[in-house]
Amino acid sequence: MELPVLNDAPAAKGGCSASSCGTTDNQMDSLPDSIREKVQNHPCYSEDAHHYFARMHVAVAPACNIQCHYCNRKYDCSNESRPGVVSEVLTPDQAVKKTMAVAATIPQMTVLGIAGPGDPLANPERTFETFRRLSEEAPDIKLCVSTNGLALPDSVEELSKHNIDHVTITINCVDPEIGAKIYPWIYWNNKRITGVKAAKILIQQQQKGLEMLIAKGILVKVNSVMIPGINDQHLAEVSRVVKSKGAFLHNVMPLIAEAEHGTFYGVMGQRGPTPDELQDLQDSCSGDMNMMRHCRQCRADAVGLLGEDRGDEFTLDKIEEMDIDYQAAMEKRKVIHVAIQAEMDSKRLEKAQKAQQLKEEPKLTTRPVLMAVATSGQGVINMHFGHAKEFLIYEASPDGVRFISHRKADQYCGGDSTCGDGETTLQLTIRALAGCEAVLCSKVGYEPWEQLEAAGIAPNGEHAMEPIEETVLAVYKEMAAAGKLDEAKDSVRASA
Repeated sequence: MELPVLNDAPAAKGGCSASSCGTTDNQMDSLPDSIREKVQNHPCYSEDAHHYFARMHVAVAPACNIQCHYCNRKYDCSNESRPGVVSEVLTPDQAVKKTMAVAATIPQMTVLGIAGPGDPLANPERTFETFRRLSEEAPDIKLCVSTNGLALPDSVEELSKHNIDHVTITINCVDPEIGAKIYPWIYWNNKRITGVKAAKILIQQQQKGLEMLIAKGILVKVNSVMIPGINDQHLAEVSRVVKSKGAFLHNVMPLIAEAEHGTFYGVMGQRGPTPDELQDLQDSCSGDMNMMRHCRQCRADAVGLLGEDRGDEFTLDKIEEMDIDYQAAMEKRKVIHVAIQAEMDSKRLEKAQKAQQLKEEPKLTTRPVLMAVATSGQGVINMHFGHAKEFLIYEASPDGVRFISHRKADQYCGGDSTCGDGETTLQLTIRALAGCEAVLCSKVGYEPWEQLEAAGIAPNGEHAMEPIEETVLAVYKEMAAAGKLDEAKDSVRASA
C-alpha cells in the first residue's frame, strides 16, 4: 500500500496566528459561497452556530467493523455522555419518526446525524434507508454521517444520492505503526485482520474515501482522538495530510479513558490529555487548516443544542403520543431560522466592527489570559455558576478574544491517581477550571466565591446577559489596567 503523500510545507512555529488557526470570521469570509452557506447554521461545523442551532443523532447502526482501544459501545445507558453510548437502538422507521418529532418540537434543529453506536457504513441498509426516508419526508433537515472510513469508498456513490453534504471521518493516524497501537483489529473481506496490516488497510481506505468525497463536492470534517504517548506527536502530520486532501475542518478531541467506561485504554490506565496539552496541540496546527474547538463528543443519540441532551423528552413511547403536522412545523422552522440567521449576521458584523476598532487602539503588551464562561447559549453570559455543568473557555490577548474549548464541570478528571478522591462537586469544578484566571457567570454564591479566589480564579458575576466575547475583552482590559497581568504566563500555569 502506498502511504498518503505528506504536505511538504513546514509546520508553523510558535503556535498559530489568529488567521491560521481556529474557525475565525476571516476564514469563514474567505470560503466559497457554496461552502459558507452549508456551514453557517451547522452547529458542529460553525462555532457561532452552535450557540443557536441544535442537532440530533439517531442510533440506527449497532454493528462496527473495527475495534478501537478507546471505544466501548453501551446500550440503555443514561449516565454517560460520550460517543458510542445510547439508550435505545432504533429501526429506520423509528428514527424517521423521532427526527420529525424533534424537528417539530425544537425548531432550532438543523442537522440530523448518524454516528453509531457502531459505524453507520458497517450498517449500510439501516443507515441508507434512514437517509432515503428523511431526504424525502424532512427535506429541510441537513443530513450527516460519521464513519471510521473503512467502508467509506464503497459508500460514497450512495452518500452522494441523498441530501448529505457533510461527512465526518475519524482519522487518528497516517502511520500504520501508530495505528496498530490504537486499533487491535478490523473486519475486512469477511476476515478479522490485526496489527500493522489492519492499520495499513484502514488508513488506505480512509484516505481514498476522503479524496472521493471531496471529488463529489461533499464537505469533510476529520475527527482525531488525542492519545498522549501514542499519537499526540503525530496529529500535526495528520492535520497536514487531511488538509492537503481537501478536508475543511479538523477536530482534535481529548481521549476519554475513565476505567469505569470499560475501554482497553481505561482499564490499562492510559490517561487523557490535560487542557493545556490539548490547546497546545490545536495551536500547533500548520498552514490554514480550520480547527474545531467546540466539540462535545456527543452520545450517539444526542438531542438538542451542543452541551445539552434532551433525549429523555423523545423516547419511543412519548413519540407515539405526539400529533405532528410536519408541514406546519417546516413553515414555523423557516421563520425562526431566518430570524436566527439575521441575529447571527448582525452579531458577526458588530464583532467585525469591534475587531477593527481594536486594531486602531494602542496595542497592549500584556500576556494572554484564559477565562471560563457559564452560559446556556445565545452567545451571552446567562448561567449561575452553581448550575453550570460545563464552561466555555476563552483566551483574551492583545490580539483580541478567541474561543479555546469547553470543559465539563460535573465529570472532570485529568486521569491522575488522586482525581476525584474524596473531592466535592465544587472542588471538582474548580479543578476543571485549572489554568483559568477568571470565571464569568450571571451569579455566584459566597462559598464558591471564596474557594475560587483561593484557587487563583477571580469570580465575576457583574455581566449577566452581556455578550461573551465583548465582556471577556473588557475584563481583560480591566485586569491589564490593574496590573494583574505582569506575571509570566508560564508561572501562572505552573501555580495552577
